[in-house]
Amino acid sequence: MISGWFKSILPRGLYGRAALILILPIVIIQLVVSIAFIQRHFERVTEQMTSNLVNEIALLTDRVARAPNRATAQVAATVLGDALSMAVALPAPTDAPEADTRLFYDLSGRVVIATLRDAFDTVRVIELTNLKSVRLFMDTPYGPMEIAFARGRVSASNPHQLLVLMLVTGLLMTAIAFLFLRNQLRPIRRLARAAEAFGKGRVLPYRPAGAIEVRAAGNAFLDMRGRIERQIEQRTLLLSGVSHDLRTPLTRLKLGLSMMGEDDDARAMVHDVDDMERLLDAFLTFVRGDALEEEAELVDPVPFVRAVIEDGRRVGQAVTLHAVEGAGEAPLRTVAIRRAMENLIGNAVRYGTRAEVSLSVFDRSIRITVEDDGPGIPRDQREEALKPFTRLDQARNQDRGTGVGLGLAITADIARSHGGTLRLGQSDRLGGLKAELVLAR
Repeated sequence: MISGWFKSILPRGLYGRAALILILPIVIIQLVVSIAFIQRHFERVTEQMTSNLVNEIALLTDRVARAPNRATAQVAATVLGDALSMAVALPAPTDAPEADTRLFYDLSGRVVIATLRDAFDTVRVIELTNLKSVRLFMDTPYGPMEIAFARGRVSASNPHQLLVLMLVTGLLMTAIAFLFLRNQLRPIRRLARAAEAFGKGRVLPYRPAGAIEVRAAGNAFLDMRGRIERQIEQRTLLLSGVSHDLRTPLTRLKLGLSMMGEDDDARAMVHDVDDMERLLDAFLTFVRGDALEEEAELVDPVPFVRAVIEDGRRVGQAVTLHAVEGAGEAPLRTVAIRRAMENLIGNAVRYGTRAEVSLSVFDRSIRITVEDDGPGIPRDQREEALKPFTRLDQARNQDRGTGVGLGLAITADIARSHGGTLRLGQSDRLGGLKAELVLAR
């Protein structure tokens, strides 16, 4: 529980955690030095300065005590007080406090009071409410006497200078360290942006920089990106050759079957050849991903989704726009997103009677939801449904369409290329399948 709470208050960003690692030790060191050294140092200084003044106060009280009468005592107190730079009043004024007083943050005042009381048994009250002066009330044979002197005579007058010096030095060192730290973290953030963009299908220019470890990670990322790009290019070239090699014999088969006549066997074989061509086209569309190679452009998803729905309605699909939430532009590959939406809408109207589309635009993502009133997909088969060439005969009525099991796989691939995902669930409103196409902004 404590560990979870501690993790919740830690900064999530690299800059915040690095700043915490940098600033926290400096603050702790300053606090330790302030408490363990500064306070003790100034307490000793205050005690020593007060002890030096005790001798002068002792001389003054001794002269007053030896005076033969009050008048002589007053004169002796005044003359000696002037010589010792003290203001002496005998008898003392009546505004003396009832107990020792000092400000709550006056830590050295505590030492002054303790030292004076240890030195004299005749001390009545010590007043330190004024940081510039000390008022000492003592008992004498001729009544209470007030002795006032400057506070600087019993405690250091500039104890804040060391604290200010430590604070300024700490801030300066923190600023310098932060500049160096920023230069070290900037290459890491560049690498993170390049990796994130590549995960969304965009290639950002990136050059390794920074420390040796960061450069090694950057070079490894460039090598990985290069291998992936070469693999995609080689796969595209290979499949283009496969397409050419397979279409030629399929064309010869169709030509030969067309010359066999119109008997049942010939029609069945023509149907099989058509299925092979359609399967080949769907397979090449999935593995080649021509639409995924297009450049992303900044578009408003609201009119874009409306246009896709209107195109579907023009071809006879029973699809409507249910709800729109939020607004804003986002970088999208319009051809790929259109294909993904057409796949979801096509599946919805193929296995149900109608489809409803909802759009939600958030700060960091876009969610396109397609719901239908069909039979849906059982929970334990939804992950299987996203795999290529998967046809769930028990979950979806295959007699109502001619799909080859690539629609959801292509849609999921498009979502991943945009840094998102495809989620399948149950529609609470229509009772059928709910497909959520989530895209990163």
